[in-house]
Amino acid sequence: MKRWNGWGEEEIKYPIPPSAAIYLEANVGTGLSSQDIPKENVLANIPVSRLPPHPLVSIDNEERLRHARGQSLPDWIALRSGRIGVFPDGVAYPRTEQEVRIVLNYARKNRLRVIPYGGGTSVVGHINPPVENFPCLTLDLSNLNHLVYLDETSRLATFEAGVRGPDLEAQLQGRGYTLGHFPQSFEFSTLGGWIATRSSGQQSYYYGRIEDLFAGGHVEMPDAHLELPVFPASAAGPDLREVILGSEGRFGVLTRATIRIRPHPEIEAFFAVFFHDMESGLNAIKEIVQADLPISMVRLSDAVETETTLALAGRPKLVSRGSRLLTKLGYGKGRCLLLFGVAGKMETIRRLRSATHAIARSYKGLPMGKLIGEQWRKSRFLTPYLRNTLWEKGYALDTLETAVPWRSVSDTALRVKEAIVAAGVKLGEEVLVFSHVSNIYRDGASIYVTYLYPRQADPEETLNRWQVMKSAASLAIIAQRGTISHQHGVGRDHLLYLESEKGRLGLAILKSIGITCDPHEILNPGALFESDERRMNKHEN
Repeated sequence: MKRWNGWGEEEIKYPIPPSAAIYLEANVGTGLSSQDIPKENVLANIPVSRLPPHPLVSIDNEERLRHARGQSLPDWIALRSGRIGVFPDGVAYPRTEQEVRIVLNYARKNRLRVIPYGGGTSVVGHINPPVENFPCLTLDLSNLNHLVYLDETSRLATFEAGVRGPDLEAQLQGRGYTLGHFPQSFEFSTLGGWIATRSSGQQSYYYGRIEDLFAGGHVEMPDAHLELPVFPASAAGPDLREVILGSEGRFGVLTRATIRIRPHPEIEAFFAVFFHDMESGLNAIKEIVQADLPISMVRLSDAVETETTLALAGRPKLVSRGSRLLTKLGYGKGRCLLLFGVAGKMETIRRLRSATHAIARSYKGLPMGKLIGEQWRKSRFLTPYLRNTLWEKGYALDTLETAVPWRSVSDTALRVKEAIVAAGVKLGEEVLVFSHVSNIYRDGASIYVTYLYPRQADPEETLNRWQVMKSAASLAIIAQRGTISHQHGVGRDHLLYLESEKGRLGLAILKSIGITCDPHEILNPGALFESDERRMNKHEN
């Protein structure tokens, strides 16, 4: 069964060796482990639902609890301390587009707020019920999970939007195809969620980001519906798919999506290269992308992430031997690990591997074969379970990301990490901060930052420390003119910073779209932009 207050399935664990605990204590300090509140205690304190009965709506307390929060660090603190605050008043499980329409009509007639819900993997507060007087209903789309139509001639597949990543790939691969969209949340996130947050997968350099793969679909709105027809290309005005891409359920409920697929590759392989320092690795991957080498992915870890990943991976004797060998070869404390993937036929893989290694060697990179890369491939969807282990050992962990042009990548990564460390120093907090570059483009790259610190006895203080560090990092991103979100969306955590990216007029345009699509502000109020309470009250009264 899926955990109610952590990541993933209950039976899956991510143990770390004793040497990893020693590493954490040396670099962050001693973690404060404390007992999480039992689920029964939380269930006993959930307020009575305010919803009128409806056959498609469950008001079961456990269902309401499981839909109350996502996977952000504030969500974890709330769930594990029992200080959740607001719960949805019920959960609807429609099985068809018609039932989605019925639920939205029910919500409009009863003055409810509706939160579209995919896999519950949001890390920025997309699915949290708003703090307001109106009852709230979560619209869980998990029953909308079928392959509707496969056009093999055009290589287009139409799915219901609630399909999870593994189920989508299983249905495609059974026919010899793949979408190739593999975010770290792949096991639990959904097609609709990917589109609603403009998701990027680990191999998006080859397969494309979700906006490249989303060809059209069907959207249900409280008073209407929107059909997005599928064209190879169109010059007929602005592309209305962009209204839904990144809309976070604010403008409508995506119920069906047509996606661009391709044949499943004959072979996929992943390789590792060590560099003396981060700058050498960045220069190498910039040259790789600007040479148009069609590799499937890259992930370049800074020195701290390289060291931390190896320390937490287990097999300490093997890691120690490898470390000694690398040091002997001149790859010392500043060494950085590059992972890259290739997909296609065997001759394609040989050619791309050779070309990528040639560029890496020109920057004094040391190719290490397939072992490290294949270990990453096997565990890439297991890594999020490490958060559970670290929490239990007394550490809080969060991530954030941005994207900037190549000229700013090194400086932005440094400034963001320095901002988090400086915020920690002011709090008297030891923080372990590291980053990697994991999505590359001809003109720039994304920067993915991870930071962890010891939990406090008071959950509110753990949350306060997160807020201070997250705010400092966000302001550093804005100062560097980076995007506030490269792949996680806006949700509620990034709402404060959106105007600096979109501008006042840009936000006004988004709000006007919201008024057109959802004049009663039924759908996910508080996502993308603040709700207009006066206008809401006018519509409700």
